[in-house]
Amino acid sequence: MISCPTWAGSAPAPCGRAPEEPEGDIDAVDEQLISLLRANGRASYAELARQVGLSAPSVHERVGKLEAAGVVTGYQAVVDPASVGLGVTALVGVIESDQVDDTGLEEAMAELASVEDCWRVAGSEGYVLKVRVPDIRALEDTISALNRIRGVARTRTTVVLSTKWEGRRG
Repeated sequence: MISCPTWAGSAPAPCGRAPEEPEGDIDAVDEQLISLLRANGRASYAELARQVGLSAPSVHERVGKLEAAGVVTGYQAVVDPASVGLGVTALVGVIESDQVDDTGLEEAMAELASVEDCWRVAGSEGYVLKVRVPDIRALEDTISALNRIRGVARTRTTVVLSTKWEGRRG
């Protein structure tokens, strides 16, 4: 079961807009819709409605409210990285310099196309990045580029040998 924020505690909507004011907390039907959408973001409103026992227009309205509140933030295609030439995955910990604040650091890391995900973390590393590249040489290039960013003291890299699961749902 996923943990979902309540309407009052939901994240801001994209582009700095305030989320619409929903009419209360996320209920069991909303949780079920979220779970179904996480498993298949392409499910039709009719299919979702059948599974939750509501009409398609009611489901459409509920999903719209979840989107407006910033609970559902988008939909994406899940692609096998190796099939598009990205056979090497690594987790790169970024240790920040003591002399520089975060200003520009996140933006500079986001500019690297090989950085797929970025998490701000507690501990000796300030960030952990998921990097996908075609080969080890490209990983070396990415690590070098990261180490040249102002505010990065050093990096610590873990190469993924195999993926047992990723993007776990529910």
